Amino acid sequence: MNWVAPIKDEETLEAFGEALKDIDQKYYILFELGIGTGLQLQDILAFKVKDVKDKKEIHVKIGKHKQKITFKVPTKLQKEIKEFIKDRPANEYLILGHRTKNKPVSREQAYRVLRSAGHHVGLHSIGAQTMRKTYAYRYYRETGDIYHLQALFNHASPSITYRFIGEKPNVELFMRKLTPKENERSRYLLYLNNSGKKRLQKVIKEISTIEKNFDNPKNNDAFYGKVDCLLEELEQLLDSYHEAE
Repeated sequence: MNWVAPIKDEETLEAFGEALKDIDQKYYILFELGIGTGLQLQDILAFKVKDVKDKKEIHVKIGKHKQKITFKVPTKLQKEIKEFIKDRPANEYLILGHRTKNKPVSREQAYRVLRSAGHHVGLHSIGAQTMRKTYAYRYYRETGDIYHLQALFNHASPSITYRFIGEKPNVELFMRKLTPKENERSRYLLYLNNSGKKRLQKVIKEISTIEKNFDNPKNNDAFYGKVDCLLEELEQLLDSYHEAE
């Protein structure tokens, strides 16, 4: 199964939107609302015409704690929505599955269309979470506030949120923003069942194994490529660790 990733560059995002338009305008509208609000796919499918009609802003609540999000609808999208819902009743589902029935398109069908559009533009890591991850990535790019996103999606740690948006953790930011209470909790957890030393020993053991096997003539180029990437990551993490002291 492919890892679902956000769409990070605007050119690809535009090409993906055009691919959705070629399939059906409703899927383009669905996607634009998804990356604008951060809502889950099933929540977007629950929208009715009245939820978007003549709206310059769309207010939603997302996440476990129902945090309020305001999506300022771009002028171009306002015009496209206006044309899309023209002469449609207010209580009709926005993204209809069949024109003759007031039922939204199924989640499975929407997923298939997103995947198909992705393949058309060379993206193979598209899924139901693509919209939400793209929203989160764009928010992070604009604000750098990983903690807001962590709270929004109820993630256990910022590291999970970084993985969610496909970005490397900013270790220095972590350490500078930790509160005394969080530091105290970290100390407690690291001493609990000797967890800290066990984790350190696991890392040391893994690095030692790589070092011992470094000159093995059976190693191929892929091995050294992985080692090089690992060392680059470790060096960056250590630099951030020392800078935050």
